[in-house]
Amino acid sequence: MARVCDVCNKGLLSGSKVSHSNRKGKRVWAPNIKRVRAIVDGSHKTINVCTRCLRSGKVERAL
Repeated sequence: MARVCDVCNKGLLSGSKVSHSNRKGKRVWAPNIKRVRAIVDGSHKTINVCTRCLRSGKVERAL
């Protein structure tokens, strides 16, 4: 499953993990993606949606 939201296109963010001694290493932040049955263009479809889009009501769920 791709770690990208189908609604807002939110994906992976990269950066550095920084230790107490200020040593740096690479790390990745992944969005909280859920696989959801939603109503898209009047039909039921399974899409990957971040929880922020679910919470804000940008997706109409098909229950």
